[in-house]
Amino acid sequence: MSQIVYEIVEHDGGWAYRVGEGFSETFSSHDLARQAAERAAGEQRLAGDTTEIAYEDEKGRWRVETVLGR
Repeated sequence: MSQIVYEIVEHDGGWAYRVGEGFSETFSSHDLARQAAERAAGEQRLAGDTTEIAYEDEKGRWRVETVLGR
């Protein structure tokens, strides 16, 4: 099972999500960056693969969810 981690970080005077070494565009708030990371994570599903996604919520807590590969 693959694991992709989206980390919300300060970047270029705002907030972005980082996956590995890559950064998203910069957002004006932590919450907007988190929402974008959640959208991006939702687009990464591959049929047939069950995987876990991890992201930091608006209160700074890490969330881990299992995404079924159906």
